[in-house]
Amino acid sequence: MLAPTESISESSSPSRLRKFFPHWREIPMYRDALAAEDFLQLPLITKREIRQNFPNNFLHAGQNLDALVADKSVELEHTSGTSEERTAVLFPRGWWNAQEERVLRLNSFIARVLDAHPNARRATIVPPICNGVVCFSNFMPKSERTLGATLFVNQARIPFLLTDAELARMADEVAESSPVFLDLDPVHGVWFALFCERKGIKFPSVKFLFCSYEFVSVVHRNILQRVFGVPVFNLYGSTEAGHLLVENERGEMRGCEENAFYEIIGADERGIGELVVTTLTNDIMPLLRYRTGDLVQQDREKYLVHGRLRDALRHRAGQRVTTLEVDRCFEGVLGIAHYQLRQAENGDCDLQFISDVVAIDAGDLNRLTARLKNVIGRRTEIPATAVDKLPPQPSGKFRLSYQA
Repeated sequence: MLAPTESISESSSPSRLRKFFPHWREIPMYRDALAAEDFLQLPLITKREIRQNFPNNFLHAGQNLDALVADKSVELEHTSGTSEERTAVLFPRGWWNAQEERVLRLNSFIARVLDAHPNARRATIVPPICNGVVCFSNFMPKSERTLGATLFVNQARIPFLLTDAELARMADEVAESSPVFLDLDPVHGVWFALFCERKGIKFPSVKFLFCSYEFVSVVHRNILQRVFGVPVFNLYGSTEAGHLLVENERGEMRGCEENAFYEIIGADERGIGELVVTTLTNDIMPLLRYRTGDLVQQDREKYLVHGRLRDALRHRAGQRVTTLEVDRCFEGVLGIAHYQLRQAENGDCDLQFISDVVAIDAGDLNRLTARLKNVIGRRTEIPATAVDKLPPQPSGKFRLSYQA
C-alpha cells in the first residue's frame, strides 16, 4: 500500500468514522491497518490495492463470491478502465440506486421531480462497455438494454461515427420510453443533441438531465441546454466509489456525508488537490482513503471539480493547470461542440475542436487561443484546427486536456 500523505483537508471530523471500525476490521484488507485506531494514519489505496488478491481481500471468512452472486445478494461490476486496467467492484444488491438517490436529493429541483414521479424512467447515453448490459461489439435489442426504469440507449464507443439511421434509432427509443430525465456522458450526449436539433426532435417528458462519467465542459453544457431546454446538472462519482457530488440548483457541487467521507491531499497554494474518499454504505466492499485521481477544490461545503489529475497541464512557471482552468477559457465562446487541448513535452500546445452547427468565427477563435495562451503561460501561439472527430480513450471516454 501507499504511504500516508501529510497534506490533508478534512470535510468533517474523522472521529465520526469510529463507529465503522468494528465492521471494517472484519475486512481482510483493513484488519491490520486499523489496529492503531488512527484513521488518518491509514495508508491511501488505489485500484491496484483493490485488485490485489480480489475478492479475498474483501470477503469475510467463509464467504464465496460465486455463491454470493448466485443467490443475488451482491452485484459484480467492473470499472470502465479510464486510467488503468478494469477493476472488479462488489455492491450489495440495491446499493447503487439507493446511494444515487441520496445524492440526487441534495438538489431540491431534482428532489421535487422525483417526488412527483416515484418510478421515474431514465434514458442513459454513455460510453458502452461489455458488462452484460451494453457492448459496443455486439448489438443488443432494446428489451435486453432495459433494466427496471433505465433504458441504455447508446451502443457505440465513438459518437462521431454514428450514422443518421443509428441516431434516429436512439431518438425513437428515447421518445418511446418517455423518460423523466436523461443520464448522459457529455460528449455522447452533445452528439445526440445536435442530431435531435437538426431533425427537430423534442422529448416533452424530460424534466432535467445530468452529465456524469467524465468532465462536462461549458461547451457541452451550452449545447445540451440549448437543444433540450431543461436544467443540466453535473453528477460526479465513479463505479468503485459510487455517487459522491452533485450540482444543486444554485450551481454548487455538494457532497453527501451519508455516502462518503471526503479528504483533499497534496493541495497547492490555491487549495486544489486530489480527492480521497472513504465510502460508508457499501458494507461488502468499503473503500478506505481511496484516491479518486480527480482534482478538487473545497470552499466550506462546496466543491469545484477540476478534472483528472493526469489530464492537468503545466504552466511555463511550473504550476499545474487543471482541466477546469482550461475549460473556463471557453466561457462565452460559441461555435464549438467539443475540443481537446494537447501539450507537448516542451510545453507548446495545440487545440483541435469539433464545430457546432455554426462554426466559431476567426475573431472569436483568436480571442479563445489568446486566453488559452495566457492560462498556460506560453509565449508561442496555440494553433487551432477544426476536425470531424476526436479519438476516445479505450474506455470510450474523452480527454479535454492532456500532456502528450
